[in-house]
Amino acid sequence: MANRNYNSDNGRESRESYRKSLPKPLWRRIISWLFLAIFLLLLSGVGLFAYYAKDAPNISRAQLQSGGSTALYNTDGKFLLSLGSEKRIYAKDNSDMQLLKDAIVSVEDKRFYKDKLGIDPIRIVGSMLTNAKSQSVSAGGSTITQQLVKLTVFSTDPSQRTLRRKAQEAWLAMRVQREYTHDEILEFYINKVYMNYGNYGIGTAANFYYGKKIGELDLAQTALLAGMPNRPTVYNPYVYPKYAKYRRDLVLKAMLDNKKITNEQYQTAKNESITKGIKPHRQRAQSDLRKIDDPYIKETIQEVKAKGFDPYRDNLKITVNIDQKAQNKLYELANSNQVPFTNDKMQIGASVVDPSNGHVVAIIGGRHLPSTVQLGLDRAVQTSRSTGSSIKPVLDYGPAIEYLNWSTAKMLDDSKYYYPNTDIQLYDWDNKYDGLMTMRHALEQSRNVPAVKTLKQVGVKRAAKFAGQMDIHVPKNSGLSVAIGADASSLQMAGAYGAFAANGIYHKPQFVSKIETPDGLTRNYDSEGIRVMSKSTAYMITDMLKGVIKRGSGTNAQIKDLYQAGKTGSVKYSNEELARYPSYGSTPKDSWFVGYTQSYSIGVWTGYDNLKDGTISGIGQQSAQLFYKNMMTYMMRNKQNVDWQKPNSVIRAKIVKNSNPPMVSSTGEWQLFVRGHAPAGIVDDTSDDKDDDSSSTNYNEQKRTVAPRKKSSDNHSDDNKNDTGHDRDQGTANNNSGKPDKDKNKEKPNQNNNSDTTENNQGNDSGSQNQSSEEHEHH
Repeated sequence: MANRNYNSDNGRESRESYRKSLPKPLWRRIISWLFLAIFLLLLSGVGLFAYYAKDAPNISRAQLQSGGSTALYNTDGKFLLSLGSEKRIYAKDNSDMQLLKDAIVSVEDKRFYKDKLGIDPIRIVGSMLTNAKSQSVSAGGSTITQQLVKLTVFSTDPSQRTLRRKAQEAWLAMRVQREYTHDEILEFYINKVYMNYGNYGIGTAANFYYGKKIGELDLAQTALLAGMPNRPTVYNPYVYPKYAKYRRDLVLKAMLDNKKITNEQYQTAKNESITKGIKPHRQRAQSDLRKIDDPYIKETIQEVKAKGFDPYRDNLKITVNIDQKAQNKLYELANSNQVPFTNDKMQIGASVVDPSNGHVVAIIGGRHLPSTVQLGLDRAVQTSRSTGSSIKPVLDYGPAIEYLNWSTAKMLDDSKYYYPNTDIQLYDWDNKYDGLMTMRHALEQSRNVPAVKTLKQVGVKRAAKFAGQMDIHVPKNSGLSVAIGADASSLQMAGAYGAFAANGIYHKPQFVSKIETPDGLTRNYDSEGIRVMSKSTAYMITDMLKGVIKRGSGTNAQIKDLYQAGKTGSVKYSNEELARYPSYGSTPKDSWFVGYTQSYSIGVWTGYDNLKDGTISGIGQQSAQLFYKNMMTYMMRNKQNVDWQKPNSVIRAKIVKNSNPPMVSSTGEWQLFVRGHAPAGIVDDTSDDKDDDSSSTNYNEQKRTVAPRKKSSDNHSDDNKNDTGHDRDQGTANNNSGKPDKDKNKEKPNQNNNSDTTENNQGNDSGSQNQSSEEHEHH
């Protein structure tokens, strides 16, 4: 019996031992591993959250109470102005605020007063499910406290919507929720939100839109203002009343669902006109500084937005490249009698750029503009006006030197010319043809036929690529008439000419140097620039453009003894326009001058907004050159007057006038050749010439004279057209700098096989009759 019991107990133990030795079912193992994974995930999530949260910026009561305006500073760190309204009406929490608080809580965060954390896990999960269902990020899970934190210390830049930023935002929201009451948090929020037109805070908005205090608004008006912070531009009752009503009604419905208003109140408010009680929209008069800087501010805002920030909501500190004294001078010249214009309706757009870094130091968008207009039309950046002949260095002769290795002595034929496959005859500004001439003379005197023939040999596609590197955008299917006029702004032209000034290095013009966000992050936007042409091309174009001012079409821009280069441009009216205004026939539609020193590049456009406003007549035809002359004189008053030094990749020699092939003569004209592409027997002449003095001087504004200084230390070593980073099309180079056009087919390298070089671009010229008749140079 005892043995039987023993055997029975022993059997049970064996069976239990056996069962334990068996592997666990798969489903149990999966659950175990799943719980372990969740635990480890939570643990790592907490660790990562703590890691990110430790670097969260501090947040104080003063920051929470402050307005949300962005501040602009110059490069010296001096405060310029704020983008917000000059005076914010701070709304303190009291009984008059209750209706507004009910509206905001109902539409933005209905569990706000129940929230003890500062974040709402239920709302976060709900928004995640909604976004997953819609495959978008349309639903947000932020509480009012999180929104307050975001408005106070973070930007709305989409690139900053990172896990790190979200963790810091949540951590700060929890801190704010612990340290302040719900009513205090709501007060901070109400006074921080952006409400359009530079207004921050709903107290300021109530006065701006209705001329009332918050407690004096009715239900519908309160609901409108409570809903606007979500998308203030879209829900602007002045501009988009239908959208504003839609948003207002959503707020009213949320208040009804949240039992803050009755159905009767809801229906009455919903039926109220969106414009009831709204003041007529009048722009506030600007301060003098705001008025002078308006075009600069407009372009700064656009540039900041393009970088992903909202300058009205992100509390940014923006460092801009403005030179306030230069900006003041530009405004003064445009709005005083220092520079003559045909009449007060004649307009201007002008830009001043530092070619060494691309900084836009000053810009003017028009003359005699109303003081109430903010962020108005900026003619300095309009791209709807033809440049006239000021495009020639960029689109015609620059590419000819760069890709075909032409010399300044290259012979070009200024003779009767029709655009290919059309009956459109091309004329010069004087309706004459001057026969054979050098490229230097053709550019100095702004002859049109040689420019068009040059573009044809280069090829529009390749020339467009060359110009495109400097942000002058020319369609590759353009007709040959684009050689004497392309659509570009004064800012683009100043930037492109700046590449000539900087020995072939292009810096994209930029208004913003640095952006600092409230969370302490700083982004710098200065760049080293890119090489867009060889040093030889830049130097040879500059040398020819010096002659434009000394003895060519730009003599009215002369500044005694100043080393400068530049080009005129003017545009004729189309036949259709002259049919409407026949008296305009002998006057230009647009007049340009773009010029530069080593320190500054200035682009100036003059003309009229509307045909009926008048035409550029009399002294007005010289306004662009005189404006440039006055501005460049001012800009160079304390700058070293430094000439460009010839790089070793350029050969300089005196050549018999119009000799073909070029012949050296001690009494000839100075011409330039690309080293390695000059005819046999032409060597570099290093002798000095009084017309091409390379000494460095300092310009004296009062005496209009220069005082000698040392030569520039830049020796501009030989680049041989192979500078680092430069896209060089060497396959199309030719050795015959002096051959006439009729011998072009005999030139060596791949001319007949390169469609870019020989393309006629005939397809679009027949459709460009108006363009070709417009874009003829005037003196």
